[in-house]
Amino acid sequence: MDVGELLSFKPKQNPKRDVADDDKEPEFERPGKKLKQFPTSNVKPNPRSTATYIAPPVVETPEKEELLKLVEQDEGSESLDEASLKRMILNFEKRVLKNQELRVKFPDAPEKFMESELELHEAIQLMHALATVPELYTVGVEQKLIPTLLGLLSHDNADISVAVVNLLQELTDIDTLNESQDEAAILIDALLDQQICALLVHNLERLNEAQTEESDGVHNTLAIVENLTEIRPEVCQQAAQQGLLSWIMKRLKAKLPFDANKLYCSEILSILLQGTPENRQLLGEIDGIDILLQQLAIFKRQDPKTGEEQEMMENLFDCVCSSLIHVPNRDRFLKGEGLQLMNLMLREKKMSRNGSLKVLNHALSGEAGKDNCTKFVDILGLRTIFPLFMKTPHKLKRKGMSAEEYEEHIVSVIASMLKSCRGSQRTRLLTKFTENDHEKTDRLMELHFKYFDKLRVIDAQLQRNDDEEDEDEMYLKRLEGGLFTLQLVDYIMMEVCASGAATIKQRVLHTLNLRGGTVKTIREIMREYAGNLGDGSESEAKEEEKQHILQLLDKF
Repeated sequence: MDVGELLSFKPKQNPKRDVADDDKEPEFERPGKKLKQFPTSNVKPNPRSTATYIAPPVVETPEKEELLKLVEQDEGSESLDEASLKRMILNFEKRVLKNQELRVKFPDAPEKFMESELELHEAIQLMHALATVPELYTVGVEQKLIPTLLGLLSHDNADISVAVVNLLQELTDIDTLNESQDEAAILIDALLDQQICALLVHNLERLNEAQTEESDGVHNTLAIVENLTEIRPEVCQQAAQQGLLSWIMKRLKAKLPFDANKLYCSEILSILLQGTPENRQLLGEIDGIDILLQQLAIFKRQDPKTGEEQEMMENLFDCVCSSLIHVPNRDRFLKGEGLQLMNLMLREKKMSRNGSLKVLNHALSGEAGKDNCTKFVDILGLRTIFPLFMKTPHKLKRKGMSAEEYEEHIVSVIASMLKSCRGSQRTRLLTKFTENDHEKTDRLMELHFKYFDKLRVIDAQLQRNDDEEDEDEMYLKRLEGGLFTLQLVDYIMMEVCASGAATIKQRVLHTLNLRGGTVKTIREIMREYAGNLGDGSESEAKEEEKQHILQLLDKF
């Protein structure tokens, strides 16, 4: 064949496959893989291609969801039961023992025990399955799991102790404990019997929060304490006595940037102090009042930068309020210049003003607040408190506190000073009510009518529901509805009328006549107030106060 024939040569073309031939077997197949046959009776051939491609059917969303559910059910088919838990605990204890033996045998050769440590860490992770089945907690306790776990909190490798902390946090999660309360009680008893709080504190002292994992371990440790105290409030005292209170104060004092752990420390401290008198006493003994005042001093001229930092500041104010219930802490607060700090915060008009007002109220109240009342007048506190008395700040300026709460604290502070101040301090206080044409007396009457109107509304509501509540509950509702503030306002009114200039009483009676008020209503309110005094811990002081109020009533 010459060149011309080669150029003109065309191979014989096979005819394209007809649709009718689709049912026939293909002449060749890929080795080892059989071609899948698709029915083509309703499919039209593409004229541009000799092959026909059929896309796989699209799975709709509901079908996807069903498939996911099936997969999840398949994965969870091997649920933890008593037998498998016992095997898991046995395996876990074997790995603990193996690691201990290798560490004793090769103390200076980490490569010899590193593999056993990894196996131990893996075994701890597997134990998380127990948290999903709280009804098996009893089995875990019976198999002596708790002593083994808590023993690992002192493991030389902090990663192991942190892994145990994470496991304990999950086991004591409050939602999990509420699912099976009987089994949860057995678990908590076992943890407390093994001195869990002391072991956790010992572990906290060695954790380095610069490492992310160890910082998370600190957070989870505090979460364990919170979980335990929610179920067993008596844990508050145990935790504090076993070193947690001292560690928290040290952590708050540390010059570290604000983070989630510092916020959590303030929350746990608030829980420890809230209902435990022994912890308030301990806080004073370890100089906790000074530390709290130092931390709050940061906010005297600057606002918190974030919402979390603001929450921490509010927690610290709450801690100071709780600590002042313990009388010796009032003296520590006074010597630590707490009054000066609160006075400065009130003047600066920052976010800290609300908290400082609340602390000031606690510091001056009661028989134990006499020295603080005198000192507050001496440091020119009247110049701070009376402008706030004259005008309740706008809601944006008193963020987080209602106008009623604000006025209650202000009025309570003034009432405390009138009860406690003597001599020149009392004279300076009474003089305030004659300044600027008795403007403060007028404000006092304005507050009287405001809260008297509120009380009438509450009384009308209670009369409609007369049969549903007992007398004590009704009185509490009236106090919350404005009666308490009204009693304080009227007490101040009677004190300044009895001890102040004669023009004050004239102004009060004139205002009552103008606005349709009567002396009789004030006398009834104060008799009710006097009648409910004398049942507290300071019964003698309350009885004296009761007699004093009755004398004021006679003069009024």
